Order: sequence, then structure tokens, then C-alpha cells
Amino acid sequence: MKRLALVTAVAAVVFAPESRAQSSDSALTLGKVDVHQHTEGQLTAHQVLTSVDVLGADQIEDKNVSHSWELLGQMPGIQLTETRQGAESGKVSFRAFNGEGYLNAIKTLIDGVPSNVNSGNQRFIDMLFPLEISFIEVVRGTNDPRYGLHNIGGNVNFGTRQGGNYIDGRFGYGSYNTRDAQLAIGRESDGFAQNYFIGTQASNGYRDHDSSHKYAIGGKWFYGNLDDGMRIGLTARAYHHEAEEPGFMTAEELRTDRRGSQLRNANDGDDRDMRQIGVHMDLKLADTLFLGSKLYYNRYEDDRRVTFSDLRTGNAPRQRRLWDEKQTGMLTTLTWQPGATLTLEAGVNVEHQDNGYIRERFSYAEPTDFSATPARVQNDDRHTFDNYGAYVQAIYQPIEALKIVPAYRVDRFDGDTRLPGGITGPLQRYGTIDQPKLSVVYAFTDSTNVYANWGRTFQVLTGSTAPAYLTPGQGAMNPSTNTGMELGMKFSPFAGSQARIAVWQQDAANEVSNMPATGTTVTLGKTRRRGVDAQISAQVGEKWTVWASHAYQEAKIERDGRDASVSLEGREVAATPRYISNIGLDYQATEALQFGLQGRAQGDYYLEERNVAGKYGGFAVLDLSARYDINPRWSVDVQMKNATDRKYDYAWYDSFFWEQPQPMFSPAAGRSLHIAFNMKL
Repeated sequence: MKRLALVTAVAAVVFAPESRAQSSDSALTLGKVDVHQHTEGQLTAHQVLTSVDVLGADQIEDKNVSHSWELLGQMPGIQLTETRQGAESGKVSFRAFNGEGYLNAIKTLIDGVPSNVNSGNQRFIDMLFPLEISFIEVVRGTNDPRYGLHNIGGNVNFGTRQGGNYIDGRFGYGSYNTRDAQLAIGRESDGFAQNYFIGTQASNGYRDHDSSHKYAIGGKWFYGNLDDGMRIGLTARAYHHEAEEPGFMTAEELRTDRRGSQLRNANDGDDRDMRQIGVHMDLKLADTLFLGSKLYYNRYEDDRRVTFSDLRTGNAPRQRRLWDEKQTGMLTTLTWQPGATLTLEAGVNVEHQDNGYIRERFSYAEPTDFSATPARVQNDDRHTFDNYGAYVQAIYQPIEALKIVPAYRVDRFDGDTRLPGGITGPLQRYGTIDQPKLSVVYAFTDSTNVYANWGRTFQVLTGSTAPAYLTPGQGAMNPSTNTGMELGMKFSPFAGSQARIAVWQQDAANEVSNMPATGTTVTLGKTRRRGVDAQISAQVGEKWTVWASHAYQEAKIERDGRDASVSLEGREVAATPRYISNIGLDYQATEALQFGLQGRAQGDYYLEERNVAGKYGGFAVLDLSARYDINPRWSVDVQMKNATDRKYDYAWYDSFFWEQPQPMFSPAAGRSLHIAFNMKL
């Protein structure tokens, strides 16, 4: 029925009266995007791919968020997993993958530089503040050949500001004693562009024992112009975060005092440092031949102290986890346009990871005494993880209305681990992982196109222990392959609007639920994810801008991969809500005064794969804003988040640390008010 409805909608639009012209690609953009010097030479996602969404700087720079991954909550079909535990704050996911940490299915990039930690978690996003971001680009599905590792359901690229002449600042204060200061500077002349950023944020937090302080600095230096044959640049950023953790709460603790923190968590906290350096070089080898290269170095250091329960027996609930990860890599692409109807691109990437992980367990104390000698050192591991990938893709446009994009990617992996007791082992021998892909776009009119894509992605295990590595007694495993397909339509239902509707499905073989931090690995088996995405944005008259989206999705286990007495077949994958919805409205009341409204909602979800522990996690939240331009250089804005004071919570199922497994909760903040002054010089 869903596919029939889509076909009917396509026919209705194709034979409808003429509408306004619209780009023939399938990307949708919310807000204004300045991609100055970001896309010259190499193919861009909206040129090649289909389900692409872009969020512009004007929808980003003035938002009050604790972490920049929250900005994606404005975009269609994005699930926010808001754990709210200090530096371990949460992450984004889509296409019916969840953000629980067991299957990190979203490739993350900053200025095109890979920015996931070893497990696939998206912690490097925290290095960015809103004022530094030029755009956010989300690519959904399995048909993007540019990336392999972690690119299971798609990817997100954060583009930061480059070039220009400006001095922009933002200085804010809000509820829970939240202080925020950001300064961005750009200078460009004689072919040399410089961009600098410094930002800091501190807050007492919504709950007790919830204070946080972080800062980030960054710089970009680029010289040359691709039209003259070469552009070379350096990007660098550093980040430090110190935060308390209020801890997860039982249902009874939540009812008693949702803003409280239990005594067991009084010493919990996190100290996190991250750094990223990138060298970028673009060469124009001929009028139709371009070479682009990126060299990068990522460093992730984290010292987290966490207490999960007040259980007196055993030492599992009280842990100190220390990560020290280094990534060195290269991405190179060669783009050639031999004729008007054909463009070819080939790319290679190499990434070497040298990672350390220590996990200490502590004896009972309330609160946990992390200065004491550990009762047990469970992990003291060192492991390497190497990825080699290559792809080719073509854009063939035999007629103006038709675009065909075949692609093929391969990846290989290698590495070794060293564990306590002299135990060593190589990485699982996955061999060459093949990933064919195909996309087709056909434009019926200037304002209507339909598209289809098919592609394969993969999941490999991460972490330092078995089964990711072949330590003694560990059997070989194949990679999990994901095969996805999508059929969609982009159209303009009326002047000044853009809309898209799509149905999609993604099937995985031997999917594994893998949590490297706890050494937990569960084979789910064959899974199927599918859904319908619908979205629209429109400029209504001169004063109103509106947008809305609704994603219906499901993720089910088709065939249980475990050898267990209780079958999971037909059960839903944990932490996957059936729907995610967004609505937004901007009203330009006068030339100087603007009002805004934004709402987002998601449904409840099961906490575990047996689907017997109940459903939690649903919410509907409304944010309000107002902005007044005092003069061309200064403006002030006021934002009220969670304006209805809705009480909602993140929930997960703790089957590890309590005598009786039970749901655990992290409450969201109530109504909060923020005011900020913005400077543009």
C-alpha cells in the first residue's frame, strides 16, 4: 500500500499543471548555504546522490545547544539519543538505526575529514560550536561510494566557514547558569584565506551534579585558487571538556526527584580532549581533470568515571574508562569530465588507528572512590585497526532529463590487538568487502523528478577484544552486509516550495550488536529496516517560512542469529521509534523583528530485543524564539526551549549492573530561557 501511494503521488504531480522551476537534483536545503570554496573540482553529494538534506548557516549560528549534534534535530528523520551524561551527551542516527552505541551506523565528517572514534561514536562533533559551522549535509541510504567504514546507513558532513572577511561574535546567558561565548574571524586577500574560531560554554546543568565546562579553538589557512591550478590548506582544532555526570536513575528515583542525582554518582565525571589536523590540497591538472587530497590526524583522549548502580556485591557497576585513540589517514579523489554527458571519479582512502583502552573496576563505596586502588583492571588493551578503501563512480547523462550513477567500492581491514596476560591476536580476516551501487534520477519537468537507488554497505566489529580480534578460541566471522534500496520523488507542489517523498528498505545479514566499551557482543542475525520519508519546506509570501517532515520506520529481526532458547524472530530492534516528526515556522514581522517556532516529536520504542520490557522514550517538544536587529552590526535573540515544560526522558535497559534488570532513565531539561547578543563586524 505504501508503494502504491507513492506511485499515485508521482503520477499526480507528473500530470499536474506547470509549477515553478526547481533544481533537477534530489537534495533539499533548509536555510541559506554559503559553500565558498568547498566544492570546486570534486563531485558534490547533491550532484551524485539522491536523499540529501542540507542545513544552512542561518538555521545554525544562533541556536542554543549544549552540543552541536543537537542541531540535526531540525532535519528530517533524525533521531536524537540524548543520554545527557556530561561529556557523554548523546548522538544522532537515522534510517531506523539507533544511537545506543551498539551499532554506530553513521559516518561523520568535519570538512570532509573522517571524524568517528574507533567504535563509530560521533564524539568529534563536540569540537564544533554553531557559529563556526557553514552547513550540515546529511546523506541517507546505501548508495554513497565515497566512504566505507561506519557508512552503514549514511553520513553527515559538517562544513565549517572558509574564506570571507568578517568578525562575528555571540555572547549568551540562560537557565541553569549557562554561559556561552563564541568568536569567529575571517580574513581573505591576495589568494590567502584565514579563518579563526574560539568558543567556550559552561553550565550548572538541569540536574544536581551536572556542571560542565568546555572550550574549543580552531583555525583554517588556505592559499591559492583552483582556477589558477592549485589550492592548499591547513585546518586545525582542539577541544577540552570537563563535566560531572548526574547518573542514570531508576523509575522510583525519577518519580522522587527528576532533577536530583544519587549519592552513588557524586564522584562521576569525564575529562575529554580531542584534536584534529588536516592538510588539504586540490590540483587542476587540466581543464577537465581535478585531483583532491586530504591528510589528517585525529586524537581522542577520554577519562570517564561512571557508576551504574549501588549494588554492593561485585565491582562491575563502578568503572573508570580511559581511551587514547590516534587516527592517521588520507583520502584522494581524481575527477575527470571527458565530455558533456559523462563524469568519472575514482578515490582511495587509507586510515591507520593506534588505540589504547583501559577499564578499571572499583569496590563498593557510596560514592565510588575512584582514587582508590582498582579492585580489578579488566582491560589494558592496545590495538591497531587499519582500513584501505577504493571506489569508482560515473555520472552518465545521455539526455538532459536522465542521470545514471553506477558506482563500485571495495574495503579491506587489518590490525592486531595486545591484551593483558600476553594475549595477542589479529583482526578478523574479512577479506575484500565488495559494495556495488546504482542511482538513477529522471526529471519529468523542471520541478519534478523521480529517483531510485540501490546499494550495499557493511558493518565490521570494533573494539580491542574478541570477537573483533581472533584471540585464542575465537572463531572467524564474516562482515555484516547491508543491502538497501529507495524510490522517491522530489517536486514543487506550489510556487516557492520544495518537497520530497520516498520509500526505502535496508536488509542486513549477520548484523551484530557490539559495545566495545563493555565488551558486549550479540549477533542479531538477519534484520530488515524500512520506512517512508516525507518532507516539505516553503516560502509563503514575503514573511513566512514553514517546513515539516514525518518519517515512519521500523526495524525488525527477520532471522535470529543466536543459538538461544528464546527466538528473536519478528521482534523489533531496540531503541527504534516508529516515527520521527518535525515542524518549523519563521515569521518576519518587520525588517528588524523575527519570530520562530520549532517542534519535534518521536514515538516510543522497545528497550531490548525481546520486546518484553515495555516501551519508552517518546516525546513532543516545542521551542520558541524571537530575534531583533538593533542595527546592522548588533542583534539580540531570546529562545525558550521546551516551552510547554514537557517532562520526557531518555531510557535504556540495564541488564548488566542491577540484581534485577530494569529500565534506567536520564531526564530531559524542563522549560529554559536563553538570551544572546550577536555581533557582525
